[in-house]
Amino acid sequence: MAPGANIGDRVAIFEAVHGSAPDIADKNIANPISLFLASALMLDHLNLGHRAKSLRDAIRDALQKRDRVTADLGGEGSTAEFTDAIPERL
Repeated sequence: MAPGANIGDRVAIFEAVHGSAPDIADKNIANPISLFLASALMLDHLNLGHRAKSLRDAIRDALQKRDRVTADLGGEGSTAEFTDAIPERL
């Protein structure tokens, strides 16, 4: 669930640290949290910290309530299902 940021003088890239995970591609079982957290880092970088906080709060709430969490976290949710749980909280 680790996000990544590479920030230069003129360019910044935000991504999941874990890589592409080709072994689970197209199976709808990937945990999307690292991408959401990378998005929050991007929002911070763009001086939109209040939006980043809202996104992190939505992730935290979904995790605490175990709402559609993916199998790697002991749940039964799919990538799409957990992804849907986040904007519902925003």
